[in-house]
Amino acid sequence: MFQLGKTIVSEDIIEKEFVCNLSACKGQCCIDGEAGAPLEESELQILLDIYPKVKPYLRKEGIKAIEEQGLFITIDGEYETTLIDGKDCAFVIFDENKIAKCGIEEAYNNGDIKWKKPLSCHLYPIRITDYSEFTALNYHSWPICDDACSLGKELRVPVYKFVKDALIRKFGKEWYSELEKVAENIEKK
Repeated sequence: MFQLGKTIVSEDIIEKEFVCNLSACKGQCCIDGEAGAPLEESELQILLDIYPKVKPYLRKEGIKAIEEQGLFITIDGEYETTLIDGKDCAFVIFDENKIAKCGIEEAYNNGDIKWKKPLSCHLYPIRITDYSEFTALNYHSWPICDDACSLGKELRVPVYKFVKDALIRKFGKEWYSELEKVAENIEKK
């Protein structure tokens, strides 16, 4: 671990390699698990504001779950996206190849909204934990992402480069530039 400003960063995000391989995993991370995508409090109003433009992209099951449970739920004081029957994220849609995709991101890609998707999804496989004095960034390993690890290794793409845009979105360009300098030093060793 190393400190970068008010963040504590796991060296795994520099040393591990990762590139999503949707053709292999079919977007399993959006339809597996025990919880929805973590949401920051600042994202709640955004979800409320964009929902009318995202709703046409969603499956009827997702719309039903949202209408019954709300756009997000709270568990132990933490916010997360709503799930369909405790499994799929309510915002999941499927393409013609049965690959899970994000309805929010589809609306973004089509220019209907200006918000890409929840930051936790954009940052994956990095997970962020906020503490009173600092923010911790850790690499999250999940067996369903083994193909992403293999592809990342084959393409030689470290985690921090794979999620560059998301890290800049969260911490800014200056922070990311400092991260690159640390990574260069670690890679030289």
